[in-house]
Amino acid sequence: MTHHAPHEQEIRAAAAHFGRRRFLTVTGAAAALAFTTNLPLTGAYAAEADARKIGENPFTLGVASGDPQPGSVVLWTRLAPRPYEPGWGSPRSNGGESGGGMPNARVTVRWEVAYDEHFKRLAGQGRADAHPEFNHSVHIEPTGLAPDRVYYYRFRAGSWISPVGRTRTAPARAARLSDLKLAAVSCQAYHDGYFTAYRHLAEEDVDVVFHLGDYLYEYPVDAAGGVRRYTDRKLPAHFAHETVTLEDYRLRYALYKSDPDLQAAHAAHPFIATWDDHEVENNYASDISEDNLPRAEFLVRRAAAYRAYWENQPLRRPQRPDGPDARLYRRVQYGQLAQFDILDTRQYRSDQAYGDGWHAPGPESLDPGRTLTGAAQERWLIDGWRQSSARWNVLPQQVTFSERRNATGAGYQLSMDAWDGYAASRDRVLAGAESAGVDNLVVLTGDVHVHYAFDIKKDFKDPGSRTAGVEFVTTSIASGKDGADKPANWAAYMAANPHMKFYNGRRGYVTVTLDQDTVRGDYRTVSAVTTPGAPVRTAASFVSEAGDPGLKPA
Repeated sequence: MTHHAPHEQEIRAAAAHFGRRRFLTVTGAAAALAFTTNLPLTGAYAAEADARKIGENPFTLGVASGDPQPGSVVLWTRLAPRPYEPGWGSPRSNGGESGGGMPNARVTVRWEVAYDEHFKRLAGQGRADAHPEFNHSVHIEPTGLAPDRVYYYRFRAGSWISPVGRTRTAPARAARLSDLKLAAVSCQAYHDGYFTAYRHLAEEDVDVVFHLGDYLYEYPVDAAGGVRRYTDRKLPAHFAHETVTLEDYRLRYALYKSDPDLQAAHAAHPFIATWDDHEVENNYASDISEDNLPRAEFLVRRAAAYRAYWENQPLRRPQRPDGPDARLYRRVQYGQLAQFDILDTRQYRSDQAYGDGWHAPGPESLDPGRTLTGAAQERWLIDGWRQSSARWNVLPQQVTFSERRNATGAGYQLSMDAWDGYAASRDRVLAGAESAGVDNLVVLTGDVHVHYAFDIKKDFKDPGSRTAGVEFVTTSIASGKDGADKPANWAAYMAANPHMKFYNGRRGYVTVTLDQDTVRGDYRTVSAVTTPGAPVRTAASFVSEAGDPGLKPA
């Protein structure tokens, strides 16, 4: 197998510290480091377990679909009869099992895709192996499906049948769509509240959901589930420490994916997912950790986190990690109406200027050599725009793209973790969009736990400069707890940023509707997440016209 050169030496060096002997190959090193790379092994774990002997429901983590194409969509599930149970290699395990209550062997899973939710007319079926090396997750990529069509899917293992999922393929590339509706979500800290917004999103009529990062958080979760304050259950003690190892991340995904509201949203809609920082560690930059660990040591952690992310998302084979590297940026077409260029602004970025945090812009943050995307991804993005014939070019990504000053006057500061800390990188992207003739640019953003609506200016220092596009920033699903409609800095932010058209600090999500003439963003909020069951409302709606960008109240 071909390995990514940038991190071979670091992983090899790390193996000397983490293994009992020096490993001579990257493959051997990474396999020793808790299966952080490579395919299922053919030796020790080639045995097959009889699925008929699974005595408890293995579909406790639900089902999911994602990355739609015109004739295909990824179908996902993971077998875990006891999802919070550690694996066989752990001092916390019962021995003989690979985690989640599954035997340390591969298990055959059957899958079905149907035109109807009762599975009377099948569109496809097959079998797949759930391997212990992938934590008994399965990623099915059925082909031959019709474009722009709703399908239903389910899995079987032994006598057990999974919940039914509903998904939808992408339209044919040449299709002329009248409209398209998507949702954008991000930031779901389990310990900060209930995933009530997902329950409402499951009932929305959307074609696809974009998850813009922070699917889980590495921080400890106590026995009561943080502010959820459970009284009917007690979470195991192994959730009460930060995630570092592959098993830590796998268990944390099990906790998050056991949430019924999250399961409902996945079962209702296909997701297109990309990560931000907390899937690994807060505010990491490339191979640089927040706590400045030795790079080799941090890359081992990153490899574990990337592996667990792939195992738990409906991602295609090209997105599968190779050690500490994974190609997550990718392009999805929705007919002639929209081209989606999904970014990864974490894996390739320069370190945050001035040690991160908020600072006045200066020589370090303005250095033209700084990058948020890395050179290869930047070229890929701009080349893709040059070849685009879509009405709308949509950029689902992680951190705030538009300038965001924290005060009026000369003493303002900017976030060094967002595009403001990488001004030259943003300038190159905007220049690339302009040179490619991208007239209808829409940026989708997560990360900041608040709703923003921005006009993207060619020159943020000049409020009268050309509007290059619009940015819809979605708030968090749960991170930040209940929040407020007007956070304490609301007036300062609105005054300091005339291109900011909206700011709201509640939890929720954004729906975005595209047609030939307009893009419309509806900011959906829930009143509370520290208690379950809050209703949803639309806090604000904005539209921007094709060919004449700029947000106006709808």
